[in-house]
Amino acid sequence: METRTLGNTGFRIAPLMFGGNVFGWTADESTSFRLLDAFTDAGFNAVDTADTYTRWVPGNTGGDSERVIGKWLSKTGKRDKIMLATKVGGVFSEEKRGLKKDYILRSIDDSLQRLQTDHIDLYQTHYDDAETPIEETLETYAEIVKSGKVRAIGTSNMSLERIITSAAISSAKGFPSYQTLQPEYNLFDREKFETEYGPYAIEHNLGVIPYFALASGFLTGKYRKEEDLANSSRAKYLGKYMTERGFRILAALDEVAARYNAKPGMVAIAWLMNRPGITAPIASATSLQQLDELIRAVNLKLDTDAMQLLNDASNYEKA
Repeated sequence: METRTLGNTGFRIAPLMFGGNVFGWTADESTSFRLLDAFTDAGFNAVDTADTYTRWVPGNTGGDSERVIGKWLSKTGKRDKIMLATKVGGVFSEEKRGLKKDYILRSIDDSLQRLQTDHIDLYQTHYDDAETPIEETLETYAEIVKSGKVRAIGTSNMSLERIITSAAISSAKGFPSYQTLQPEYNLFDREKFETEYGPYAIEHNLGVIPYFALASGFLTGKYRKEEDLANSSRAKYLGKYMTERGFRILAALDEVAARYNAKPGMVAIAWLMNRPGITAPIASATSLQQLDELIRAVNLKLDTDAMQLLNDASNYEKA
């Protein structure tokens, strides 16, 4: 299995991360265990989750994904086989949110307990907190890195301006700096990353692990008309993709997939893995068949013509 260096973290990971947002939601515990076993057995070694997953599901409280992963780790003893990433800063409630020191210190211990481990490899700011001084947050990260609870830190859903400011404070104060970036990036959602985050990430060697790699499933080709959204658990995310440009992207994916005897989603992942500055896309699966397609995507080597066709079809400047 090919591995890539994850920024300056010191970790090497396979070029695809498993997105744990489905655990405890669209994948129950037993299915999640089978998926994680198959993923690691195939040579992959990076799993991403968050403390709030899956709070949005009726009856769930948040922490559900971490608990499922923790039970799997306890059952299998595979903790040393994976690079484990989770997040802090999402909203549990009005009282449990943000990036203040006391909250981070409570949250890291809660995540460690749910994950049944003594350390997190990559601890990420899930959402920025404008009400908390950046210095307070980074100083807290320094404390938990020094304690051994966290190996490296990263960020997601933070403006480039705040990332740059955070880097300057880390450098001036000797705090850990963000070594990874988790942006929204896929064939449809290109502009913000490519015009803002990408150049900075490449210049500063940030490991880039994009989420929504399949645009909430749109790039699999499963959703081509409004009726297809009716029974989808992700319908609220999918509406924005049902545009002329979105369908142009699907047509290009269909064409390339036919050339390679592949599926559209496999092509979308292969395109993303080969974009400048990308370490490993994050994608999830709820069945072994879906996971097999993700795994096959890693070995799908698109030629220059295929990449250009996809680039042209998804060109946001012509949208």
